[in-house]
Amino acid sequence: MAGDRDLDVAFARARWAGRPKASGWEVAAATGVRGLRLLNEAGVFDRFRLTEAHPEAAEVLLRNAAGIPGATAVCADGRVPPVSSAFDYVEVDPYGSPVPFVDAALRAVRPGGVIGATATDMMVLAGAQRGAAERRYGARPVRGRLGPEGGVRILLAYLAREARARGLGVRPLVAYVRDHHVRAYVEVTEGGSPDADTVGEIHPDRWDGPDVGADGPFGPMWLGPLFDADLVRRLALPSTAAEPRATAQFLDRLREEAEVDRPFYYEGNVLAHRLAIAAPPPLAAILGALRRTGYRAARTHARPEGFRTDAPRGEVEAVVRRLAGPDQSQKARVRA
Repeated sequence: MAGDRDLDVAFARARWAGRPKASGWEVAAATGVRGLRLLNEAGVFDRFRLTEAHPEAAEVLLRNAAGIPGATAVCADGRVPPVSSAFDYVEVDPYGSPVPFVDAALRAVRPGGVIGATATDMMVLAGAQRGAAERRYGARPVRGRLGPEGGVRILLAYLAREARARGLGVRPLVAYVRDHHVRAYVEVTEGGSPDADTVGEIHPDRWDGPDVGADGPFGPMWLGPLFDADLVRRLALPSTAAEPRATAQFLDRLREEAEVDRPFYYEGNVLAHRLAIAAPPPLAAILGALRRTGYRAARTHARPEGFRTDAPRGEVEAVVRRLAGPDQSQKARVRA
């Protein structure tokens, strides 16, 4: 998780640098590593509350936070917001699902503030436990290689619905898939979501993006942008990064991807299998061909060989067929 916390610091600096000092609350802080790194390294917080309910973990948390200016550590239930609280940032990073803490986070964050939410229950969000996803998040998940992105979009839709029920709205600033989890930073706004129409279902027979499978409909999920492109352009590698090389590479990929922010991504090998082509064309060739045709295309952080584009599926498949040329399988020639 060290690289993920590097991203926390980069995000906080991009969001609050040059503004008055911000306040933060971590609802399930464990030993306090994430919140204390934000307080010590981001340079944008003047106070940070760290809450942990487990007595043994709370003992370690209290020792770690002792003597750090601005840090307040308490052994308490993170599902209950502090009295008279209004934080600029609320961090929700429990083991498993953030769902039990979302109500407290929405009650504790000030309008215009940010909630950072992590979900590690990927078996649920990515479709392996469909019934649990429907019970926990009220959504039907996507299975297979696109399941993790479906998970982050289900999480965003859940946050949007919970906010709307309280007269609030959310706007994703950065949302991504990484390793065994999904993570989203969302701005919380007053007066309901201006992007309410971006929460919806995907019906495979009417969907013109990457193939998500036939066992739909899928969702409700967030079908709008995952990124605030202006903020993503300001993300910079912290000098204190614990994993500088990996974090720099991840930030580079997010900056590229934020310029082509469309739901779900393609992979050359998946397209080759779908089109019965012997081998996929190089990723650079696919991106170049799509751009020359007038579409936007960029690599995605979610898969090394994945790419996003605003081209319809038929155009993407036509480009791959054209680039494959005569080097296709006998099966493909028979189908043709």
